[in-house]
Amino acid sequence: MLRGLKIVCALALAAVLVLVGKEFVRDPGSDQPSVPVADAAAQVTQGAYLARAGDCMACHTVRGGQEYAGGRAIETPFGQIYAPNITPDRETGIGEWSADDFWRALHNGKSRDGKFLYPAFPYVNYTKVSRADADALYAYFQTVAPVSQPNREHALRFPYNLRPLLAVWRALYFRPGEFQPEPGRPAEWNRGAYLVQGLGHCAACHTARNALGATSASAELGGAIMPVLGWHASPLAADAGGELAQWSRQELADLLKTGVSARGAVYGPMAEVVRQSLQYLSDADIHAMVSYLQDLPAVPPARARRAGAGPEHQALLAQGAKLYDKYCVECHQADGSGAAPAYPPLAGNLSITATPPVNPIRMVLNGGFPPSTAGNPRPYGMPPYGQILNNEEVAAVVSYIRDAWHNEGSPVSVIEVGRYRQVPPD
Repeated sequence: MLRGLKIVCALALAAVLVLVGKEFVRDPGSDQPSVPVADAAAQVTQGAYLARAGDCMACHTVRGGQEYAGGRAIETPFGQIYAPNITPDRETGIGEWSADDFWRALHNGKSRDGKFLYPAFPYVNYTKVSRADADALYAYFQTVAPVSQPNREHALRFPYNLRPLLAVWRALYFRPGEFQPEPGRPAEWNRGAYLVQGLGHCAACHTARNALGATSASAELGGAIMPVLGWHASPLAADAGGELAQWSRQELADLLKTGVSARGAVYGPMAEVVRQSLQYLSDADIHAMVSYLQDLPAVPPARARRAGAGPEHQALLAQGAKLYDKYCVECHQADGSGAAPAYPPLAGNLSITATPPVNPIRMVLNGGFPPSTAGNPRPYGMPPYGQILNNEEVAAVVSYIRDAWHNEGSPVSVIEVGRYRQVPPD
């Protein structure tokens, strides 16, 4: 039996080595030729639009720095990844790259020299981008102002700093493949799927990740805690009978395009996405994304069970009700209905009742603003109460909000509030 076990282990190891070895040589689609274009100026314009759709500036531009010159730190559980310079500078950027090199990076997650790219660059999603769109992006980036700014070395912990080990990760979690329209679906639905799955890389934040940082296909767009950032990205797959399923098409389109709607508003990292990316998309593309999102299979959101109606719980809710009447009722109303779009409703708000309750805790502590957009140029904001309320009081008012108006959210502990009080605001 021992001999048989050794044989099985040896075969398994050999299979793993074969899969890993293939990662060093496989480049599916790398020989796909560029698509000739008759109008080079139109291609560049299309590339600029696609760069907005992919929110490329969010990672490749340091706040206050020169556009696309790189250097912004992307915080991960494994250390810091520094986004590279993608201006056409020949020494420090991608000025020496060809359109084929650029396509290889998006489609196969490999740099010009063949090195594996870390999946903080979401090539797991970008692999779905068409060759024509990749060429348009390349054409656009070749027109931006070149900036001489050397790339920074990543600050990853051992063994994650050993780039060849990415071969194992890729063998397990990455399958290159351009988006294929689903037969029988309307063109609008397929366009939305292409944007959400590909350039929009929505799954990068809205899907749970495992210990190695790979997203889970079974929980696709089902909502997730964003590692390190400490925000909960709400479910995009409409939970059956849940809050998101009740949104109208226009309400969801308004939220994506302007950052506010009659049902809610975006804050935190999503506010940056709307401000820098989604507000610039055409109405047709926004509605295409909505068409796809509202047709996704239901993924029930994580919710902890409500606590029993014991005396301690009732005392907590009573304290929270008093605090709500003192600090919140003027804007959000006694029934939690708010006054949209200035003051979003709290009743039936999925972001309020989600587990863990990080979003309402952080909003009470630090306040925040939805993004300033063309459709909402002067947004109303939420003032911070972290300097006014102690941890017990924050726990009480958030627990009340999560319990009131049939929200049915679980209570919040003082320990949870203390944990997120230590997380700096964005």
